[in-house]
Amino acid sequence: MTTITAAITAVGSYVPEFVLSNQVLETMVDTNDEWITTRTGIKERRLLKEKGKGTSYMAIKAAQDLISKAQINPEEIDLVIMATATPDMPVASTGVYVASQIGAVNAFAFDLVAACSSFLYGMSNAAAYIQSGRYKKVLLIGADKMSSIIDYTDRATCIIFGDGAGAVLFEPNYEGLGLQDEFLRSDGIGREYLKIDAGGSILPPSHETVENRQHFVFQDGKTVFKYAVSGMADVSEKIMKRNNLTKEDINWLVAHQANKRIIDATANRMGLEEDKVLINIQKYGNTTSATLPLLLSDFENKLKKGDNLIFAAFGGGFTWGAIYLKWAYNKK
Repeated sequence: MTTITAAITAVGSYVPEFVLSNQVLETMVDTNDEWITTRTGIKERRLLKEKGKGTSYMAIKAAQDLISKAQINPEEIDLVIMATATPDMPVASTGVYVASQIGAVNAFAFDLVAACSSFLYGMSNAAAYIQSGRYKKVLLIGADKMSSIIDYTDRATCIIFGDGAGAVLFEPNYEGLGLQDEFLRSDGIGREYLKIDAGGSILPPSHETVENRQHFVFQDGKTVFKYAVSGMADVSEKIMKRNNLTKEDINWLVAHQANKRIIDATANRMGLEEDKVLINIQKYGNTTSATLPLLLSDFENKLKKGDNLIFAAFGGGFTWGAIYLKWAYNKK
């Protein structure tokens, strides 16, 4: 029996038009462009400003971009996985709505929530469905409207996050390309260091929680940075060793775009030169679930069939991991 692997066969993306630059942030909070750039690598980020539009709007746009470029019939999609930390609303799945809106009428859909690791975990899920042999087309979307949960008077968080969406299509591959290995981790110790206090079952919304600004992201930056540096670097090194990969074997590091210093630390541990590291954090900031697919979309022209890619991410909770994937196509 021929072994089925799960390969990415198409990508799509969407970012809002509105640009929030470091210079504008200087007028909003006590910060400056040099401080932000030096510590994070971010120069600007995109925000979805239109009223009444949420994460689903960007997810639909990214999916439509993919469908248009790949010229696929959305009715052939079997499953839509929506990786996000900012669903449109509680209870009602954002992914289900997105699937309906893009015409994926024969697909089932669900949301996957694992903070900044959501898309990475989604890759594992998508690959498992493909490798089962039951599903031929799995659409994985990573999208977040982080501006909806950011306090723009808090300089510790408002400088970091942006809005955006990216999508990839997973299909069966019989050449040994696609997802090769994964090493995914989590640790509940992170629950207190990166979170939103209110709005869940422990502390439901109330006048008091709103007045206390408890519906915005809180981050203990130093602690998260420390865990992220060690976590992403450790799993990336481990997956290389487990697959007998040297730095020469790796073509690209596709790392979560949270902080350039974290990305650099991961690349250094792997022994990679700077020209093998995909970076777009300067344009978008941390778009949470969207960072990895936005990298693939931005650098699709550079990716060649057979290239070895290492994906790495770290998110609140804590969640983190690395995936080894062989790229399956050359862009036409």
